[in-house]
Amino acid sequence: MATVDYAHISLDSEGVPVLTGTRTKVVQIVLDHLAHGSDAREIHREFPHLPMGAILSALAYYYDHQAEMDDDIARRMRKVDEIKRELDRAQGPSPIRLKLKAQGLLP
Repeated sequence: MATVDYAHISLDSEGVPVLTGTRTKVVQIVLDHLAHGSDAREIHREFPHLPMGAILSALAYYYDHQAEMDDDIARRMRKVDEIKRELDRAQGPSPIRLKLKAQGLLP
């Protein structure tokens, strides 16, 4: 991700692709698309402050860099899981989590 040649996309100080002029990361748009199957119009309803062109550029950027971005998403998910495990070790599982497990709603 060293250079970016996409309208509406730039790299922040850490080299993360963002929508130019915002703090919205491309990965935020991509996760909405992947997790919910949202198309550009649905994403625009979730992020009405973003121009449609910026959303489309974010999706184009993702599909042009899919392997790299999928690796980044997997890394982010591993970090979330690590934080959850640390919290469970420090605090024990939450009462709601235990209740949902007992009901078979969580693994």
